[in-house]
Amino acid sequence: MNQVMNTARIELLSPRLANQIAAGEVVERPASVIKELLENSLDSGAKRIDVDVEQGGVKLLRVRDDGSGISADDLPLALARHATSKIRNLEDLEQVMSLGFRGEALASISSVARLTLTSRTRDADQAWQVETEGRDMAPRVQPAAHPVGTSVEVRDLFFNTPARRKFLKTEKTEFDHLQEVIKRLALARFDVAFHLRHNGKTILSLHEAHDDAARARRVAAICGSGFLEQALPIEIERNGLHLWGWVGLPTFNRSQADLQYFFVNGRAVRDKLVAHAVRQAYRDVLFNGRHPTFALFFEVDPAAVDVNVHPTKHEVRFRDGRMVHDFLYGTLHRALGDVRPEDQLAGSVTTAIVRPSGIEAGEFGPQGEMRLAANALLEQPQAQPAFNTSSGASAGGAYQYQYTPRPQSALPAAEAQAAYKEFFAPLPEANASALPTGQEDIPPLGYALAQLKGIYILSENAHGLVLVDMHAAHERIMYERLKIAMASEGLSGQPLLVPESLAVSQREADCAEEHAAWFQRLGFELQRLGPETLAIRQIPALLKQAEANRLVGDVLSDLMEYGTSDRIQAHLNELLGTMACHGAIRANRRLALPEMNGLLRDMENTERSGQCNHGRPTWTQLGLDDLDKLFLRGR
Repeated sequence: MNQVMNTARIELLSPRLANQIAAGEVVERPASVIKELLENSLDSGAKRIDVDVEQGGVKLLRVRDDGSGISADDLPLALARHATSKIRNLEDLEQVMSLGFRGEALASISSVARLTLTSRTRDADQAWQVETEGRDMAPRVQPAAHPVGTSVEVRDLFFNTPARRKFLKTEKTEFDHLQEVIKRLALARFDVAFHLRHNGKTILSLHEAHDDAARARRVAAICGSGFLEQALPIEIERNGLHLWGWVGLPTFNRSQADLQYFFVNGRAVRDKLVAHAVRQAYRDVLFNGRHPTFALFFEVDPAAVDVNVHPTKHEVRFRDGRMVHDFLYGTLHRALGDVRPEDQLAGSVTTAIVRPSGIEAGEFGPQGEMRLAANALLEQPQAQPAFNTSSGASAGGAYQYQYTPRPQSALPAAEAQAAYKEFFAPLPEANASALPTGQEDIPPLGYALAQLKGIYILSENAHGLVLVDMHAAHERIMYERLKIAMASEGLSGQPLLVPESLAVSQREADCAEEHAAWFQRLGFELQRLGPETLAIRQIPALLKQAEANRLVGDVLSDLMEYGTSDRIQAHLNELLGTMACHGAIRANRRLALPEMNGLLRDMENTERSGQCNHGRPTWTQLGLDDLDKLFLRGR
């Protein structure tokens, strides 16, 4: 096909057209406008921001703040393209602290709407105002009445670009997007009060939050009280990285990723490296297709993060992405692993702040979880689990289990011993004791009362009735024990009879050589045959059924993109999960009370025992209030 060459002369675009093109990047909908205006208010040092909206923001957007204001001389420049007070030179750009810094937002907005800017500085006798209506920049400054601070009115968005306006959604949809922007900024800045009105009705009224209780109230107002009640507060600072905030327990999940807030130095971002680290931390505690919830604040040296990689500044680039990824993954993985039934029964876990240190704080190599598991084994050398997994396999590949109960059985020793069958060991006579008499001695999951249909354990604790899915609970216990055993003993490799050749890029081959020691520890042996060819000579014995070429290729892709990979561990975990599932107590297996109590005690001491390997809950609590409602008591 012949292409027509454009022989027109090159000319400079008119200011109006240039601004409207820029508006295509900056102004997508009313929510885009409110984001730019609020960021300017926050950068000005405002402590209170009032937002008035009409018709979802299409008819009117008004933002009023009590910040430092703009002098009369600077008002015309405020509406000029690429004029800013926030950066001066390249050094400033390399460590941006302000939310906005390019200086094109107001110019772009004023090119597609009727904009009025009124401002007064603290040392000025009066305020000044400038207006534009989507035409070439010829702003006229005039005196006005206004307190210290700035007000920006944006009316009739896209009035002069009807093609853009027809792409807007319904009033409710546009307002929902706008409100979400305000929520994100309100989470980022607890020290600023935010007030939002829509069509004259107050929607949000968030006061300054200077202490933990006030911050928790704001989080509850934005994310819902249910999130705060089912969230685990974390805080850790290590190697110049500081992470704090709230992560939802795995049981508090969503069908979509709509309750996920992540901030880098106060800027809300959606970053694929961060998303990967979080997804990896929740990997085997979340049910298929469900999404975790979190409000996390990450602080790092501004020079170590580049915020100038996207027009809307939603994405960032970290100088050391691998370190950031491992820090986030390790912290969240450890925090979620440390959740025990008593934390979930507390009603609110706002006081259970986890401050990991050492290896758990994020000093991980690409093997991540294996090192975590090994560290957990080293930390608890005296742990005596009620259900133990021996690492040796018997004939047929079945694993052997031994029950070592804690002193909580109310059965006489002789009767308790007779109740143990199959893979359960006899109860030592010294371990038979009566139930404690005081409420304070009752463990979180209480003591077993009975077994229902060979599937569920009914237990009484201080709060009421606990229902346990015994197979799911034992499956998680077995799974965690197998992971620890594997981490402590390492992975043995199985040489391939015929080495497999793998074609890769030169960068991937370099990456394989760089991580050769890591591959070796995981049971792989790779050899570089040429600039773009690898030979796979050995794979982990447990993964002998896996497609070696595809697995190594996927791992190298991850290493190239994230600096780490969890694919090998994911494959191993899948295999260990299958082994744990086959080895766990089966449905219709009748247990004696000591056996049930032993399982409950193991759940209390096992990481992630609130969910099975597939993310399903293993137990639930029915409090006295819940039971009273069932029987209409008190009505």
